[in-house]
Amino acid sequence: MGIAARMMGGGVSAFQARAINGDVAPTLSAAGTTQGTATSLKASINVITTAAASSGVILPSVEIGDEVEIMNLGANALTVYPDSGSRVNAIATNGGFSLAINTAVKVRRFSSTRWAAYLSA
Repeated sequence: MGIAARMMGGGVSAFQARAINGDVAPTLSAAGTTQGTATSLKASINVITTAAASSGVILPSVEIGDEVEIMNLGANALTVYPDSGSRVNAIATNGGFSLAINTAVKVRRFSSTRWAAYLSA
């Protein structure tokens, strides 16, 4: 049973449980070849099902402590960019990192301009 289902079993409304648990974008396409043209992510869990060569996604501008998950199920690696003016791990500000095919990453904002990325195997 998922977390939302357990919360609802404890008396939390379905709407509140889903809002707390996060939303899922199950079929996204990566686009663009720069931070400014990449597909903007809006959900907390994002599944990329189409990724043309050199395409990318950009993380949303979120609150400190928020997490975003990305799973690349596309045919090519994609580039994950931070929101404008931010950086991920030790990568340069506004620089992206490559997310391989069939790989997931969880990123957490830990300051107003920094993200930490946790890559799957």
